[in-house]
Amino acid sequence: MWPFNSAPKEWRAIVDGKRSGQANLVNETAKQLGEAAADDKALSAFLSASATDIVRHIQNEDEGWTATNVLRAYIQRAIATHKKNNCLTEILFAQALAEAEELDREFQATKKIRGPLHGVPTSVKDVYNVKGFDSTIGYTSFANKPADEDAYLVQLIRKSGGILIGKTNVPQAVFTTECANPLWGCTLNSWSAAHTSGGSSGGEAVLLASDAVALGWGNDIGGSLRTPAHFSGVYSLKPGSGRICRQGCTMPTPGWTGIADVCGPMGRSVSDIELACRATFGNGPSGPYAIPPMPYRDLTLSAKLRIGYYISDDFVQTSPACQRAVLEVVAALRKQGHECIEFMPPRLWEGLVLYSEISSADGYGTLMSHLGHDPLDPSLLIFKYMPKLPDFLRSFIAWAAEAFTGDKIFPKLIRASKIKPVGELWKSFFKTTNYHIEFQKEVWDAKNLDFIIAPPSASPAIPHGANKDVAALAGATLLYSLLDTPVGTISVSRVDPAKDQLTEEWRALRASHGGSTILQSKLYDGPNAIYNPEKMKGLPVGVQVVGKKWEDEKVVAFMHVIDKALGPRGFGPGHGAR
Repeated sequence: MWPFNSAPKEWRAIVDGKRSGQANLVNETAKQLGEAAADDKALSAFLSASATDIVRHIQNEDEGWTATNVLRAYIQRAIATHKKNNCLTEILFAQALAEAEELDREFQATKKIRGPLHGVPTSVKDVYNVKGFDSTIGYTSFANKPADEDAYLVQLIRKSGGILIGKTNVPQAVFTTECANPLWGCTLNSWSAAHTSGGSSGGEAVLLASDAVALGWGNDIGGSLRTPAHFSGVYSLKPGSGRICRQGCTMPTPGWTGIADVCGPMGRSVSDIELACRATFGNGPSGPYAIPPMPYRDLTLSAKLRIGYYISDDFVQTSPACQRAVLEVVAALRKQGHECIEFMPPRLWEGLVLYSEISSADGYGTLMSHLGHDPLDPSLLIFKYMPKLPDFLRSFIAWAAEAFTGDKIFPKLIRASKIKPVGELWKSFFKTTNYHIEFQKEVWDAKNLDFIIAPPSASPAIPHGANKDVAALAGATLLYSLLDTPVGTISVSRVDPAKDQLTEEWRALRASHGGSTILQSKLYDGPNAIYNPEKMKGLPVGVQVVGKKWEDEKVVAFMHVIDKALGPRGFGPGHGAR
């Protein structure tokens, strides 16, 4: 057990114990399976198959397609990926192989697949409880405390025939876009070791981006499914609340209900996102974690859609690479006959301030209370100390930031990040309700939109360590968590230095844009600017696909439309990093 008054050497012993145990399990399975041959055609076929195709091949009894054979290929790939990118936490390889063999015996006896995920190699973010394994979420204080039962989603995966191979890494406290913590270390982006895979579902994104699992699961309270998908070149869906049961998740702030925390799938294709939703939507227990009994519905889209889009918001000017991704989607949709209308989301900064007011109500005290002697990730410094400052000092810092930089938005976030009495929190909830109403009227109703296309971030994947300076870039995704709308993420393109420079035209737009000068300076100015198209060359770039509340299925259907309109572009099963 980890007592909070333990000496740092005991913290180190916990880290060493967990990491050595993990390494032993990985090496045992690697020795058992051996290394895959580079020219193994069967292996290539397995890794290039979507989750949907894996189920179909096994069900059709195509030659060589058994749950065991498929799983062995993905575990071999997962081992190589983990050794390169450090993406796994808890290792379930041995259990997975036993489950695959049982599935094969069951199928041979009945000639029926167990469910819609039969034989699909799957992983889950570390927040999901798995019986007999820890859910450390980056805290040593949570180590060596195995769960008593599976999370409800894990139960569904197994009942549907999915095979869980492991749990994946997250940021410290599951709270930033830098997938790193003192217990498990830093996870590297599949396409560039110098850049983060995103957070907080960063480990999931790496496995998928490397063809090391066929389906993954994360959660999202502010962008944790969308940012890693964008940074890593995969697909995701942040459902609206109430579509997928979240019973059995370990989170740093248990009891949190201020902003919807939702479970959602990550995959390598839209078809796999749809498959995952069909297996889980509306399926939940009775009691406090009950969800509306609304299974996946087959909804028809209009032949001609009216789509709103924006390439920047009023908080941060979006980088050329991320603007280009939105515009490429818009161009492809217009070729299909759809109507696309550019607009600016009203007062995005106000939504970000509301998010900050609510999330900081206890000064992030609950989230920080689990740290013990764990070293603090630099990204969390501002969250740990800013809310605890005396009001006069916080106000002075906000005043100085505005006076000396001209930034009128970032100081509002500083003022909002403070400990609040309950009455003040209620006011923030009320303001959030009004913000919902205004967004509905000013965007969905006034513009008569079916969907919105938006950047998931102002930048492609940022370098390791940069999040401490630009954590507020999450505003691009926080908005739609605040609004609790379903949002898909689609990979569109890759950073191209020939196309994605900061041109004079772009700089002129930035000068007239306003927004946070502090964040934009960190992102774009000087020799250490975070956005660097040369260093980011080849990194994936995606878009958010935003729908209306309770229209999750329409979002998935529209993701199919976009994917088809864009055509082949080097993403999907078989295109993973090696």
